[in-house]
Amino acid sequence: MNKKKEEKNIHLFEGWTFSKKNYVLGGIGLATIIFGYVIMASGTVNSFRSLTLAPIMLFIGYLIIIPIALIYRDKKKK
Repeated sequence: MNKKKEEKNIHLFEGWTFSKKNYVLGGIGLATIIFGYVIMASGTVNSFRSLTLAPIMLFIGYLIIIPIALIYRDKKKK
């Protein structure tokens, strides 16, 4: 019984490594976040870039691209 449980745990975490695509998506997300902060810091306080464009980029980076990079898994070929 104990041996079956150990085998199940081994197979559960076997495919949880990140692939190259995960790292690329994470890099794109990080670049989007950095670019959003740069846009927010540049320009005047009440400009379109600081009040609208930069928060949208930060939202996309933090809540869309980074989670996709963490969750995405390649389809295994049979």
